[in-house]
Parts: sequence; C-alpha cells; structure tokens
Amino acid sequence: MSRVLVADDEAHIRDVVQYALVREGHTVDTAKNGEEALARVRAGGIDLLILDVLMPELDGLAVCRRVRDTTHAPIIFLSSRTEETDRVLGLELGGDDYVTKPFSPRELAARVRAVLRRTAGEPAALEPPPPPLVRGRLTIDRARAECTIDGHHLVPLTVTELRLLASLFEHPGRVLSRAQLITCAYDGDHHVTTRTVDTHVRNIRAKLAVHGVDAIATVHGLGYRSV
Repeated sequence: MSRVLVADDEAHIRDVVQYALVREGHTVDTAKNGEEALARVRAGGIDLLILDVLMPELDGLAVCRRVRDTTHAPIIFLSSRTEETDRVLGLELGGDDYVTKPFSPRELAARVRAVLRRTAGEPAALEPPPPPLVRGRLTIDRARAECTIDGHHLVPLTVTELRLLASLFEHPGRVLSRAQLITCAYDGDHHVTTRTVDTHVRNIRAKLAVHGVDAIATVHGLGYRSV
C-alpha cells in the first residue's frame, strides 16, 4: 500500500487517523508540527500527506506551498475552519481534498483511497502506456504524469489537475459538464464538489497563462471544453 504522512498538533487526532489508515494497510508517519512535516517530506518516500491547517511552527497551508516545489504527492487538508474561502484557498495552493473537523475516520480513510486512486500515475500492469495527448503547444504525457509546453517547458500541474486537463483533451471540442468531469477526472469521487472542479480549472489556467497558453474555455451554464 502507500506511505502516508499525518501532520497534526493534536496527538489524539494523529492516533485516530493513524489507526484508521493502518487498518487499511497503509504505512503511516506522523508529525506534530509543520517543521517536522516538512522535514519528513524532504526525506522522501511519502505518497500522500494529511495536513492540519492550524499547526504551530508552520501551518498546513505553508507546508503545502513549500512541498509543492519538490513533490506532486496528493495532499488532504484537515481543518476546523468550515468557510468556503478556506476550502478554496487550500485547493488553490495545490491540495487535492479538504476535510473539516470533526470528521469520521472511516470517511477520511475512504477519501484517502479515492485520492490515491485518481492520482495514481502508473499504467495498469501489462498494458501499454497511453499515447501522449497533443493540443497546440501543449503535450500531456500520461505515462510520465507530465505536461509540457513547446516540448520542453514543464508545467507544474498536480496529478489531479493533469487528469482534469487530460479529460478535456480526450474529448476535443466537446463540452463536459462539471458532473462529467468529476466522473472522468476524479473517478466519480462523490466527495468532489463542482466548486472543487472550478478551483482546479482556475489553477490550470493560471499555470498555463505564465506561458501565454489558454487551453480551457468556459461554456456558461454547461461546463468546460478544450480549445
């Protein structure tokens, strides 16, 4: 299974989450503050991070900002903050999911399964890797989980963002509703909201705009399509 880092300043939360994930077969590392979490990620080998937003030393959002420079491992935020603006900020910084406290350990374990499933970059055993998707200046190499511009400028998309963009590229010119994108890009994860889709689209656009590329068109009232 996967190695998961659980970072929270409350020992009880760390113990509950660790117990739930170990029962699922995962290996779990823990950290009691942001600095410990950052050091553990830099040591390597972490497949998914669960970060408490409100931690001493460095909060979860600050940890996310820093680790996104070195890893594409998916991130799930834990937070007692329930406002939509906090959830959107976490996703915009590169998070893949956002769980509010109090939470069900079983639900969190299910979200971990869902995020790992949809961010898995390895092709199925014995199957040939899928061919690259090319649209204008953009190339998506799904086997390598990479998006490049003009063949050499690497776009720092998270795996979730890459899957969403690839889903649009696989249906050139076709309008995909947010519900269809949840099915295609998020494996139908029922925890994903349409607001999450919008946030990830906004992230993709911002990263491509740095290179003067616009790859996603909004079709008001319907959804999105590739351009």
